[in-house]
Amino acid sequence: MAMNTRKGFRFATYEAPEQTPFEKLFDIFQELITHTSGDFDEAIEWLRELDKEYELTDDEYTIDDFIEELKAKGYIREEFEDGGADAGEGQEGDEGDGKANISITAKMERIIRKRALDQIFGKLKRSGAGNHKTGKSGQGDEHTGDFREYRYGDGLEHISMTESLKNAQINHGIGSFSLNEEDLVVEDTQYKAQMSTVLMIDISHSMILYGEDRITPAKKVAMALAELITTRYPKDTLDILVFGNDAWPISIKELPYLRVGPYHTNTVAGLRLAMDMLRRKRNTNKQIFMITDGKPSCLRLPDGNYYKNSVGLDEYIVEKCYNMARQARKLHIPITTFMIAQDPYLMQFVRHFTEANKGKAFFTGLKGLGEMIFEDYESNRRKRLK
Repeated sequence: MAMNTRKGFRFATYEAPEQTPFEKLFDIFQELITHTSGDFDEAIEWLRELDKEYELTDDEYTIDDFIEELKAKGYIREEFEDGGADAGEGQEGDEGDGKANISITAKMERIIRKRALDQIFGKLKRSGAGNHKTGKSGQGDEHTGDFREYRYGDGLEHISMTESLKNAQINHGIGSFSLNEEDLVVEDTQYKAQMSTVLMIDISHSMILYGEDRITPAKKVAMALAELITTRYPKDTLDILVFGNDAWPISIKELPYLRVGPYHTNTVAGLRLAMDMLRRKRNTNKQIFMITDGKPSCLRLPDGNYYKNSVGLDEYIVEKCYNMARQARKLHIPITTFMIAQDPYLMQFVRHFTEANKGKAFFTGLKGLGEMIFEDYESNRRKRLK
């Protein structure tokens, strides 16, 4: 008599997948190109230094081979100063007599954004059901891509048959197939609440002072947030602006090349531009995320001149910031400030600023900045902002 055996999983010691020489160097190159703000020559120079110290390559595969493979795969392109041929994505151009300038392509920019998303959002732990507030009850109608167990009241259209059948085979075996309620898996949904977000990034000189690179983590967060919204929440909008002596919008395409300038911090200009952007949005839910590490130290006067004061907190500049916070509150636009500084007097300013807006403030270092922003974005998206 044949024994009725149940099938299951077989566990073995984990073995890391083998990487080709290109894959190993490409992983390092992505990090370097982010830190160098898209400067290919500087990134390769750093890569050569790392190669000398850690022997990343050998005679069979060199850094020059890696560069040629980057060209072949369409990650970089050559442009010539004499206006000659341009080797586009994955194409070879006629070098001519001009000097070649190598830059990354749109394909590489997308990969950098995807990497930032994986680095930041991939670390977040999924919360259990019912952990977020919402102003509505019942089932949602926007798929999240996440799965959960079946609960009474779930509609049949939300049941994932593929996952449910897989569960049934694991739980009962293939020989005596049966499908029970405990085997059912539901694709989770949420409401089609649309969110308009403006992300403000401080690019004043203090973002690279004191031996700490603060602009790269801020840039990574912006790229990851942009990738999340465009891929997972396409109905949401994200506008990005930078502020130094003035404020101006930048496109997602410009993020890898973002650099700090010799600027003071004109927080008022950034807030004014952010509110102007959000006024044009038809979404009910609007919010501002501001990443900064310094105090407001600059204003542009009506005559076009700049009023600057880097010593302490200037009462005139600070009061203008408070007024902008109150204006945003009247427009039902909450401001969440991510303060990358721990100076007590600056923290006190942020507390007063947050109180004027009835928003939120996080006093954080560079570590955990991305997780905080993503958790706050996800939380705000599940409730109506008023």
